Amino acid sequence: MNVVFAVKQYVSKMIEDSGPGMKVLLMDKETTGIVSMVYTQSEILQKEVYLFERIDSQNREIMKHLKAICFLRPTKENVDYLIQELRRPKYSIYFIYFSNVISKSDVKSLAEADEQEVVAEVQEFYGDYIAVNPHLFSLSILGCCQGRNWDPAQLSRTTQGLTALLLSLKKCPMIRYQLSSEAAKRLAECVKQVITKEYELFEFRRTEVPPLLLILDRCDDAITPLLNQWTYQAMVHELLGINNNRIDLSRVPGISKDLREVVLSAENDEFYANNMYLNFAEIGSNIKNLMEDFQKKKPKEQQKLESIADMKAFVENYPQFKKMSGTVSKHVTVVGELSRLVSERNLLEVSEVEQELACQNDHSSALQNVKRLLQNPKVTEFDAARLVMLYALHYERHSSNSLPGLMMDLRNKGVSEKYRKLVSAVVEYGGKRVRGSDLFSPKDAVAITKQFLKGLKGVENVYTQHQPFVHETLDQLIKGKLKENVYPYLGPSTLRDRPQDIIVFIIGGATYEEALTVYNLNRTTPGVRIVLGGTTVHNTKSFLEEVLASGLHSRSRESSQVTSRSASRR
Repeated sequence: MNVVFAVKQYVSKMIEDSGPGMKVLLMDKETTGIVSMVYTQSEILQKEVYLFERIDSQNREIMKHLKAICFLRPTKENVDYLIQELRRPKYSIYFIYFSNVISKSDVKSLAEADEQEVVAEVQEFYGDYIAVNPHLFSLSILGCCQGRNWDPAQLSRTTQGLTALLLSLKKCPMIRYQLSSEAAKRLAECVKQVITKEYELFEFRRTEVPPLLLILDRCDDAITPLLNQWTYQAMVHELLGINNNRIDLSRVPGISKDLREVVLSAENDEFYANNMYLNFAEIGSNIKNLMEDFQKKKPKEQQKLESIADMKAFVENYPQFKKMSGTVSKHVTVVGELSRLVSERNLLEVSEVEQELACQNDHSSALQNVKRLLQNPKVTEFDAARLVMLYALHYERHSSNSLPGLMMDLRNKGVSEKYRKLVSAVVEYGGKRVRGSDLFSPKDAVAITKQFLKGLKGVENVYTQHQPFVHETLDQLIKGKLKENVYPYLGPSTLRDRPQDIIVFIIGGATYEEALTVYNLNRTTPGVRIVLGGTTVHNTKSFLEEVLASGLHSRSRESSQVTSRSASRR
């Protein structure tokens, strides 16, 4: 179950099926992102694709010597663009691939427009999601719900993305969902409707144990996306932001022109692939080793290129040297900027208190530490508000709750009203009233003993003691102990055996910390394969935007039930 491989295979097949000759790849805004995550431009160039164009770009030239490979989402807008294109074709022949199920009426409209008979084939290739890591996918949707219910357009897009994922991995799953979430139940029903309607597409070879789709809601764990991160990929997203593998470094003091935007992709960057899940301290020493290795391979200034053989060796090694040079300067810049932000924003101290708020139950110590940090001028308004949000979520119903005092401290610190309002919005979004599970206190004697022992021997790293709630959920699921009254099955049948292939989807967005959890579970649990997805992949900033977009902070809005059509084939 490798989502990067699944999408990559689709793209390769499209290009191969069009045969030899020069080609143009015609995409829309979303499919451009989908393809760029699994292939670099230079890799595609090697496959005779010499031009990349957007279907919505008005001023494309007529190039009859090129074949067109069209990879598009099956939206009304894209079908209209294609109809216009086929009436006045710019290329010699068209191979059309839709990233999801396309309706018969749309295919008929395309056939009618193809008067010049330039269309060679029309197919459905289900690469309708962003493949982030082999076990992590996203739909790049920010703000999927209105109140507690789906925005109808986003429900439709999410249903399409999730069913495409199942088709691309060739899975017809049983479905479980989080009972406390109306949105999770609604999505489960919509996915089930598509599977029933398109039953012929979902007729895969039956496995002994059926795959399982588990649908969760971000509201159940608002703690994870609020924490600072200390593993490489998660930390880069938290402090710099990753957008389709691209990192914007234009704000870095004294940055050189060619490093204003860099790409971090485990597919094409060995150092990143080996270090993305390691913690920050290890990255530092690995960067040092990379530098030393680079220094050894660096061509000597005085290297004499006397013979033809010398020149040949230099030219042969130069591309590898240049690539290594690019990798070194990129990672040194990224890690240098992370270090600068950590010290400028006092993040080691901030993170230690965040972890205490997330993992321990000592109210007076937590309150004292939060108050102390709010007085610290190095702590930014963003981090100050984040600490108060974590306090508000954990000690929401504590008898000595001191939230009003902390809110006053935020005001005295000069924290803007936008952030102060977000404190109550986050509690409204993911507070005790809406959670289907208990995030903070251990559930039974075994868990209490575990926590006590952990406290005795201390944790390996004070900054990474937190485990996302999805870790416990998956652990229970793998052991066959996940409670059916909390996570019921959709429909009458249930799994008798422990699940082997699990797809977890989080409405409201997943995080890189949860992706790390899934990566570790895949590594340490033989016979179990897990893929994690979310409407998006959050850092704290985007999570707070998600909370704002839900509109839950304005309590005056009635949380009326949003009725919506199930995802139609459009």
